[in-house]
Amino acid sequence: MSFFQAIVLGIVQGLTEFLPISSSAHLYVIPKLLGWSYHGVAFDVALHWGTLLALLVAFGGTWWTLLRDAFAGDVAVRAEARHTWLVIVVASIPAVIAGKLLKGVAESALRNLPLQAAMLALFGLLLWWVDKVAPVREDRRTPGLGSAIWIGVSQALALVPGVSRSGITITAGRATGLSRVAAARFSFLLATPITFGAGVLEFNDMVHGDVTAPVILAGITSAAIVGVIAIRGLIRFLGHAGFAAFFIYRVLFAAVIVITLLRGSG
Repeated sequence: MSFFQAIVLGIVQGLTEFLPISSSAHLYVIPKLLGWSYHGVAFDVALHWGTLLALLVAFGGTWWTLLRDAFAGDVAVRAEARHTWLVIVVASIPAVIAGKLLKGVAESALRNLPLQAAMLALFGLLLWWVDKVAPVREDRRTPGLGSAIWIGVSQALALVPGVSRSGITITAGRATGLSRVAAARFSFLLATPITFGAGVLEFNDMVHGDVTAPVILAGITSAAIVGVIAIRGLIRFLGHAGFAAFFIYRVLFAAVIVITLLRGSG
């Protein structure tokens, strides 16, 4: 893999990890469309270290505030912070369990183009539809415990490329009554422990892979820079707009996959 390819894929990762359009599908499909070799899930996870850096830059202050407030003297402040920690832990558990049980399947059987095209279109439609019909019922920055369980279970579906981790968790958050911005914010907070855990699990494969350390570093750097821009841009965008544009993009990308498959079989 060249430095140019790593930087391009890092940019793809930084954008698609946080926009609800599926990073796993893009990291698998785009190299194939460009005629590049696919270097496996280990390199994809290496790029996730870049998006983890982006999350820490964008939400480092939030994490510090949550840690400080968990031990605050004010009872209400302490209770709110501890509630946020609780729902993050609870919502992370289903994805951790699913990741451990289905790791092999996710890296082999689920990585086929027809399935990814179908998931892109289906879950793009679901995101748009839920956002249109679900009222905002929870006027708070983090969900309740029951909603967190629902969001956590939905997050496990993101093991299927094309679903989109941010997309499905935002969809679930909107379905439980969170606002667009609150759902996106909680999705990004939830991404931090999941991304870190995945990076740790795949670290050995990453350092012993066929991609050199400088090339990996180039991809991580570009993913981090673009990731910060994507996080801040999406939150601002959702303050005044919905998900129609992402639904349209997902359908168009799915169509590109299908057309490429038909041409290849023709």
